[in-house]
Amino acid sequence: MVGTLVSRDSSNIEVGVAALEQKASISGSTGVESTVNRLSKWVVAGAFGSVLLLRHDAEALWFVTGSVMNATLSVGLKRVFNQERPVSGLRSDPGMPSSHAQSIFFVAVFTVISVMEWLGINGIAFMASVLVLAFASYLSWLRVSQQLHTISQVLVGAALGAVFSILWFLSWHFVVLEAFVSTLWVRILLVLGAAGCSLGFLAYVVRNWFRDE
Repeated sequence: MVGTLVSRDSSNIEVGVAALEQKASISGSTGVESTVNRLSKWVVAGAFGSVLLLRHDAEALWFVTGSVMNATLSVGLKRVFNQERPVSGLRSDPGMPSSHAQSIFFVAVFTVISVMEWLGINGIAFMASVLVLAFASYLSWLRVSQQLHTISQVLVGAALGAVFSILWFLSWHFVVLEAFVSTLWVRILLVLGAAGCSLGFLAYVVRNWFRDE
């Protein structure tokens, strides 16, 4: 029994040491990428706030609500799949799907669709869309390079975020918009829902992101 306990303790120590070595390796060899990766969540938060400040219309409220619902979906799926990260010592929560990739691609795809809707399908809109998707792909890939997620976890997160974004955009134009224009209580619910989501997101940022910095 003593031998078994010693063996388990030794195994736990080895896992912990491996995680620490992995952290040191990541921070030492890819300092720039590590910094950009840490800033990626603020990019999402910046997009969140910019939509509200620049547009402040009904569709912007719908976008804000959808981004929070998308993030909530990611948290729920993590608990369902309960799949470990490549290096479990770097983060305590499960890795499938990547919540960063899911949030980033929700914002990116919604942006692309909005640009296409605003400018039409032309060269400028196409180039802007390519740049947005390329930047989103780079930020998501950083989760793999920093060994916070596997490739499959990032791909699943990106796909979920993109699909959820498309469905959320279509639901606005084919379902919600008409009800919003014609029905007062729908307008009230959307405004209250968006306000609640914004306050909840702000509280999450204060409680978690600032603490992690």
